[in-house]
Amino acid sequence: MSMTQQHSIPAARPEAAVLPEAALSVRGLRTSFRSGAGWTPVVRGISFDVPLGQTLAIVGESGSGKSVTAMSIMRLLHREKTRIEGQVMLDGRDLLALDEEEMRKVRGNAISMIFQEAMTSLNPILTIGEQIAEALTLHKPLSKRQAREEALHLLEKVRIPAPQKRLNEYAHNFSGGMRQRAMIAMALACKPKVLIADEPTTALDVTIQAQILELIKQLQEEEGMSVLFITHDMGVVAEIAERTIVMLKGEIVESDATEVIFRNAAHPYTRMLLTAVPQLGAMKGEPYPKPFPEVDRATGLAKPLALELQSTPPEDDPLLRVRGLTKRYDIHTGLLRRVSSRIHAVENISFDLRRGETLSLVGESGCGKSTTGRAVMHLTKPSAGSVLLEGKDIAAMTGHQLRNARRSVQMIFQDPFASLSPRRTIGDSIAEPFLTHGLGSAEDARKLTADLLERVGLSPDMAGRLPHQFSGGQRQRICIARALALSPKVIVADESVAALDVSVKAQVINLLIELQRSLGISYLFISHDMAVVERISHRVAVMYLGEIVEIGPRERIFGNPRHPYTRKLLDAVPLPDPSRRGMRRLISNDEIKNPLRAADYVPPQRSYEEVAEGHFVLA
Repeated sequence: MSMTQQHSIPAARPEAAVLPEAALSVRGLRTSFRSGAGWTPVVRGISFDVPLGQTLAIVGESGSGKSVTAMSIMRLLHREKTRIEGQVMLDGRDLLALDEEEMRKVRGNAISMIFQEAMTSLNPILTIGEQIAEALTLHKPLSKRQAREEALHLLEKVRIPAPQKRLNEYAHNFSGGMRQRAMIAMALACKPKVLIADEPTTALDVTIQAQILELIKQLQEEEGMSVLFITHDMGVVAEIAERTIVMLKGEIVESDATEVIFRNAAHPYTRMLLTAVPQLGAMKGEPYPKPFPEVDRATGLAKPLALELQSTPPEDDPLLRVRGLTKRYDIHTGLLRRVSSRIHAVENISFDLRRGETLSLVGESGCGKSTTGRAVMHLTKPSAGSVLLEGKDIAAMTGHQLRNARRSVQMIFQDPFASLSPRRTIGDSIAEPFLTHGLGSAEDARKLTADLLERVGLSPDMAGRLPHQFSGGQRQRICIARALALSPKVIVADESVAALDVSVKAQVINLLIELQRSLGISYLFISHDMAVVERISHRVAVMYLGEIVEIGPRERIFGNPRHPYTRKLLDAVPLPDPSRRGMRRLISNDEIKNPLRAADYVPPQRSYEEVAEGHFVLA
């Protein structure tokens, strides 16, 4: 009998503990979207309880129905285009039976929600203080002065530094992590019984993610509230949730205590999700990048890795030499538009990239990773330094020379949908660089496109489709195929798997490793995901405030990090180990320092200490 038919939670295994009292009970929730003359079910009769004072995680890939479930509970979906059935019980009332006026009194009061992208959820023309005060005055009989005082208290509660000052600032003045803290303050304003957190850490750097997770745990303990936490990150699930439900195509396929699911997952899909999670330490003893094991979808079990997929060592000959690369952006002010200050985005960095090697640049947002990648390709003109490709300085090239050099250095961007023209077929997009550089006829381009689509695991007959007809993982494969069209020697991959689901991420990483093995491509892999970096890298360079603070072989950076910032990054990574849930991290209130400097600022001379062979640390 399917979940749709029985409207009940899958039976718990004997190891599961007796469920505590529920703060929120969902029964037979079915959500359908209008499709032409009919209705298409997206959530298919699911049932679950959010335990009182505990966290329930909903996990699954994009399209599984996680966020639609949360929006259905909050009644935030378009009423004319959506049909919601079933029961959502909170404080003895069925939220689905309330009229809109009553539901407005419930939202933000008895039940609140934190959304994935804080910037789109905050009003850009109101100060943070005004927005928090608004949430308070809607539900409580408070004066403006009282609401402002309470807003200040809430900013202190979510550990925002200098709250008195930040109360009067706007959302654009806050960093991503601080905006998310402000969203949490708004959600907690009326002390809700249940907090729904929909992917609240997905867009954040690993250190900021750790801060937000720890903050939610601490506030939950202080307020005694229940949390419904929606994510696709199994590491986050392990660290924050007492119970977990796994969703696939709008149905619950597994539900149990988090420890039981991680130790003894029953459903093949759950096992596949767990197998695909990149884990810190999994590459210990592995000298070279290693693909994820292929997972049998019928059983969810990993297949042995074929010997021919094993990576080989890179050549000793440096293909790309970067020396003293610097990029600064002038800030002009006043009527005369004089340079008053500069953003030191990249400051005097040097590294080599060998043939067939993957060098990863890691660090938080704003550290200069992407600017370095763009400067290497000369998409951004460096302020100083040289980029030598096979002995020729790309930074000194112009016009025709630069155009030819870019045949050898291609880029894969983070958002594949924004990288592809919505009006052009993917076949035309892949063939475009080949034809632009005059490397063959239209017939040659068609054959090349078919070959490349097959190489990246897609079918040649897909060439006539438009980008919107593909999933996110397929679009990233298309962008990889386009990058391969010119047979490049170097590919700059800028956060190329950051937006992908865990299983799709594993597939794309495997594809990159396989292409390197078969074609000898070198990668400059830019990422803030330390577990992914460990899986794919030969060497790692850690960046902070535009500088490389540590660089060396992957096994040394992960096995014996020497710089405090490297250790901070590694310590912040959530591990898929439920035993760590009781662990408490010290929350830092510090924001990432600003690389803005006075116009006359002269950077100090830096030196590096070689702590082991090829392992350098900023002194």
